[in-house]
Amino acid sequence: MARTHKFRKTRTRLVSAVAAATLTAGGLAAVAVSEAAADPEPAADTAAVPAHAVTGYWQNFDNGATVQTIADVPEAYDIIAVAFADATGTPGQVDFTLDPALNYGEDAFKADIAAKQESGKSVVVSVGGERGAVSVNDAASADAFATSILSLMEEYGFDGVDIDLENGLNSTYMTQALEAIHAGAGDGLVVTMAPQTIDMQSPSNEYFKTALNIKDFLTVVNMQYYNSGSMLGCDGQVYSQGTVDFLTALACIQLENGLDPSQVGLGLPASPQAAGGGYVDPGVVTDALDCLTRGTGCGSFTPDKTYPGLRGAMTWSTNWDASNGNGWSNTVGPHVDGLP
Repeated sequence: MARTHKFRKTRTRLVSAVAAATLTAGGLAAVAVSEAAADPEPAADTAAVPAHAVTGYWQNFDNGATVQTIADVPEAYDIIAVAFADATGTPGQVDFTLDPALNYGEDAFKADIAAKQESGKSVVVSVGGERGAVSVNDAASADAFATSILSLMEEYGFDGVDIDLENGLNSTYMTQALEAIHAGAGDGLVVTMAPQTIDMQSPSNEYFKTALNIKDFLTVVNMQYYNSGSMLGCDGQVYSQGTVDFLTALACIQLENGLDPSQVGLGLPASPQAAGGGYVDPGVVTDALDCLTRGTGCGSFTPDKTYPGLRGAMTWSTNWDASNGNGWSNTVGPHVDGLP
């Protein structure tokens, strides 16, 4: 099951976790747990990730969408994924630097993250994206990935990590890396994923296997229902992107193949400009949410049962949402809050 609460770890604990992560991958998890357990300072309680949550990606670059600070992100967003951490010259290792084009100071950025957390939100660092070149395909790169993510969590105060790798993923070593991060950060870690539709067509796919491998601490998988083309639904029928059936029939694959409903969200573009294809009116998103949770608002596909525990929805991006008058979050946000 996904975690129903989270804790912000003390600085001492995360420093210990980062130090432990310099060890070999085989001994990483056990040592990180040992160091965390020895930490004499208790973790401070912060707000829970809501049972129904909206995730939004915040762009650390200017591509024509509204430029925002973290403080500008509307309250409708419960999880903010900062996009993106960048690969370094060391395989698996990532780093994060604010884009100078944003004119956003690092101190202000950190303060804005802390303020969002104080208001009950989670802020995670996202890895990957369409052009992301992060590769975790052996024990050394898994170790480097875990160490660098824990370091970024310590430096900026991130609550966790979002996996948005669109150019391949190795389930064995990504699982190892995420388990090490969880061991270092503890049960309050927020882990989100944003696979493409092709990655979640079968539980034998590497992305799907990774999600199932970390099910004990996975927060949510917000599959991208866009830039996809047609895909198979759980009934074996082919559905085209841009329809309510595409959302519900593909979500059904995840819901019926091992993920808890609380670990499934619907990822959609916030505006037609945000993706090359697959945009739907926010009302279609709310229809799909109703179909999956209540059995109403369905198209030609109706699930055999309802999933009232469904986590919610995600959008790319908060910036494109702002460019469109925040129409996506103004519609989908309250609807997610009102799910059963």
